[in-house]
Amino acid sequence: MTIEETLTKSYGPLLSIVALATVLDRSPDGLRISLRSSSDWALAINATKIRLGRRVYFRTSDIARVLSSL
Repeated sequence: MTIEETLTKSYGPLLSIVALATVLDRSPDGLRISLRSSSDWALAINATKIRLGRRVYFRTSDIARVLSSL
């Protein structure tokens, strides 16, 4: 099973900030702070971000690609 299949099976096509924090083994607040930086890692994660109304989600397939490239 690939990373994308595993994440999609567990979380669906979109990851909330809480779900992404769980996947990365971080606290949601710590992840929010990290994503404000201009590091390569934060830029790659932020590129997967979409907004639905006021909510922020991350595309599961893109997150899987970022994780596999690390």
